[in-house]
Formats: sequence, structure tokens, C-alpha cells
Amino acid sequence: MNNAIALAAVDLGSNSFRLEIGSYEHHQIHRIEYLKETVRQGNGLDSNRNLTQESMERGWACLARFGERLRGFDPQHVRAVATQTLREAHNRDEFIDRANELLGFPIEVITGEEEAALIYRGVISQLPASDENRLVIDIGGRSTEFVLGQASVVQSLASYRIGSVAWTLRYFPQGHLTPEAFETAEIAARAVLDEALDTFTPGSWDIAYASAGTANAVGDTLSANGFDPGVITRASLDWLQQQLLRAQHIDRIKLEGLKEDRRPVVAGGLSVLRAVFDLLGLERMVVAQGALRMGVLYGLVNDEPSGDIHTASVLGLMQRFGVHSMHARHVAETAQQLWMQLHPQETFPPANLAWAGLLHEVGWRISRSNYHRHSAYILENSNAPGFAPAELAQLGQLVLGHRGKLKKMEAFMHLPANAEQLLCLRLAVVLCNNRRAPDLQGLQLQRNGKQLLLQTAPGWAQRFPLSAQLLREEAEAVGKTDWQLLLQLA
Repeated sequence: MNNAIALAAVDLGSNSFRLEIGSYEHHQIHRIEYLKETVRQGNGLDSNRNLTQESMERGWACLARFGERLRGFDPQHVRAVATQTLREAHNRDEFIDRANELLGFPIEVITGEEEAALIYRGVISQLPASDENRLVIDIGGRSTEFVLGQASVVQSLASYRIGSVAWTLRYFPQGHLTPEAFETAEIAARAVLDEALDTFTPGSWDIAYASAGTANAVGDTLSANGFDPGVITRASLDWLQQQLLRAQHIDRIKLEGLKEDRRPVVAGGLSVLRAVFDLLGLERMVVAQGALRMGVLYGLVNDEPSGDIHTASVLGLMQRFGVHSMHARHVAETAQQLWMQLHPQETFPPANLAWAGLLHEVGWRISRSNYHRHSAYILENSNAPGFAPAELAQLGQLVLGHRGKLKKMEAFMHLPANAEQLLCLRLAVVLCNNRRAPDLQGLQLQRNGKQLLLQTAPGWAQRFPLSAQLLREEAEAVGKTDWQLLLQLA
């Protein structure tokens, strides 16, 4: 990372102020540090749309702390943007003049349209290259942005004055959660967003993404309560609303996965999100990883996000941790070939298997004796653009189980798809034990239920006696699970 550029984005949102510091290298940005403070400036607008003195003081105190962290940064590598609350505030100049001094960098109040464009750029930075039409919806504290695009090209965008903070204040002012309050909030939200149908016509996108605070809060809560990670559905929103109604008051909401700073505004955010689903006829949305700050960071270097974000992240990790790339590729390719023998009807092996092969030794520099455990820890705790936390956890489990006893992998191997990938990876590591590409001529792997049969060409075991012995040890290890590895070593 010696040639990396340090970048920083400051986002003055209506609910929270955020600071994202990233390292830019090889057309990718990796998170170095993330700071967030719940300032709730959106609550601080009085009836004349002036920021109260208290809300300005909260914002200034936060920006003073951010400013200390940013001392020494190149001004060309820092951008601070403010959104809807400061777009609305009549006395914003008073706030910003002092805020500029404390932060040490100028703060821009961007338009809703520019905010939408930056959000889209940030979202696609964390997605693989695709020609699909993508709808991105970002529900903030006081504004909601709609963006429709294909690849890096924005086709349509719009910003509406509606958000989690504003809707909570307006329709749940005393904190009471009633069916009538939710119905009123959703009807009002649909009325504001109704004009979006003229531009964002149902059927004009292939996949819909939800980004930013409300989406992350709802997605995390649903995931913690047994719903599919990273996905929001109409049914799951119904379930969440029922939980809030049971609480009866914002102060009594207790839901696994819902962070304390989101609890006071979740009712308003949920109402807007439900209105979006109804208005656009959505059945599901995917929770996006990137958002406004990442779009700001890529804008600082005037670079489009890497097209194949997953591969770029994997290669970046390999480089950062000094992985022996040739051996890693041999393991990855061998694992994929073995998997394809089990699934000859498939066109491609799972990408996860290739990534696990490439990264199985990412913890090698920490300790060679237990490097698989260190590799798993690194993957499960890395910031790898394009990968959701659940995907990194899955990848970490594959890497953890590629060597050693399999008892630790019992829960993971309960799913046959996981077990197949793990066993293919383990066999690939064995076959590449001399850190050269293995001779797979005549080698065949077949599956019958939970039995794998590995056959070799005549004379193979005599030419590769160490590999043959390691395969016998592997068969013994697999036999201690509810799977079996049968060998016919000729």
C-alpha cells in the first residue's frame, strides 16, 4: 500500500454526520476508518426552518472532532458535502461558516440531484460489472433519492423531500406507534412520491437496491431475526411493522439487530419504505453496500469503480498479505475442476470456490502452523469492496475448513452445497501439496449421496506417493463426518 492515496469523505446528513477515510490503489478504494455521530440536525429545524442553536452546537462539536482526524490531509483529497437539512435551513450560512473553520475543509451543500448521482456511483462501486438496469433508492433523514441506471450511466434521477427523521417527527410526534399513524404516514409518503411513477416506471429495472441508513437499519434488523440477509421483502416489512405496533411506543422498541441510534427514527423510515414498495409494486429489494460517501471518494480521484469488484478485492487481499499467487491459482483451478466433475451439467463452478482457493493462505504470514484460522479471521473481518458481511463469513468458513479436523465444520457441512465445495477445496490443497500444478490426467471424482469416489489413472499412486498418502489421511478425516471419501488409487 506504499503508493496508496489517502482520501476522505464527510457526509453531513440529517440524522448522522459521517467521516469515511479510504485508501485508493489500483482503481479501488479500501476503507481505513469510519466515524459516525448521531447529530440529528434534521430534528433541529424550527418552525421558520432555522437551525436551533443547540442543533448547531451539536454539529460543530462533531465536526471539530472530524477536523482533528483530518489534519494533514491534502485538501484535494477531502470533500465534505451537506444534504437536505442544510439545503432547507435558512440560517445555513451561519452554521457552515463556523463548521468550515472547525473541519478545516470547505463544506458544500449539494443539490438533491447531485446527491442522487453520487449515491448511484457509490452503490455500483460495490457491485460486479453488469448490463442490468438498476434502481437505487436511498431513504435519508429528510430526503429520498431515486436513481435508475445501467452500468455507470445514470438514466434518470430525482430527489424528494421525505425521509425517516421528517416522517417520524410529523406522524409519530409523541412516539406512539398505532395502526392509524402508520396508515397516515404511508398515505402521505405515497402522495409525495407519486410523481416518481412518471419517470421510474415499474418494469424499467432488473433489480432494485436500497441504500443508506433506513435500508441498513431495516436489513440488519430483519437479518438478526431470521430473514434472508441483505434482502428486504414485502412480507418482512409487514413483520417489522407488527413488531413496532406491539411495542406501542418508540421508547419500548426492543428488536435484535436494531441499533439504538436508529430506534427513534425507524417508524418514519419504515413508513416511507413501505410506501415505496406499494407505489412501485416491488416484491423485494437488495440492501446495497455502497452509498453517498463512496461516491464522493471515487469522485475525488475521478475514477469509475472497478468493473469486476469481487475479483479486484480478492487480488487486493492477495497482494496485501503476500499470498503466493501461482500456488493459490493452482489450488483454485484444481478445486474448480473437481467441482465441475461432480456437476458436469453446470456451465461454471461457484465463484466462492475460486475465491477460497485464491485466499486460503492469506493468513500464512501470521503463523504457518495455524494459518487457516488466521486466514478465516482476516476474511471475516476484512473490508472487501463488493462483498457483503454474510459473503465474507461464508468465504471465511471455507478457508477455515480447508485443512485440519472437520469436527469444527459440522454446522457448515450440514448443507450439501457447502460440504461439496469444502471437500473439493480440501482435495485441491492435498493434490497441490508440492506447490505445483497437479497431474489430473485420468483423475475422476464422482458423488453418490454423501459418498465421494476418487479414482486415479494407472501408475498415479506410484508416481505421487506423498499425494497418495495424504489422500488416504484425508479419506480418514472425512470418514469422521457423515460424508465418506472412497479412494481407488491405481
